[in-house]
Amino acid sequence: MASSKELFDMHAEFCKFMGNAKRIEILFLLGDEELCVEDIELIGVNTCGGCPGKKAVTREAEMVRRGADTIALASCITRGNPIGFPCPHAEQMKAAIEREVGQEIRLIDYTH
Repeated sequence: MASSKELFDMHAEFCKFMGNAKRIEILFLLGDEELCVEDIELIGVNTCGGCPGKKAVTREAEMVRRGADTIALASCITRGNPIGFPCPHAEQMKAAIEREVGQEIRLIDYTH
């Protein structure tokens, strides 16, 4: 049986996990229906095309044309994973993609 301190530590870890808005959004989306890997179709994987991300908009628009209903920006763009240096053009790139593909396409800020 866990001690009180161990329980408090586990509770703190859980709260830290649930304190991430993206994780809560994913849990909310999964709450609507049960999904599994077979329910997800990968349309494509793109890079931004290099600085300043000039190819990101046309590449994401092409994925939507091919049937994508959700676009996940690579974590290197918005978070700088794995090097710790996010793209200085990330917000402009995201706004341009949203303008091009429209509000009905879900745009996720990062992949991991």
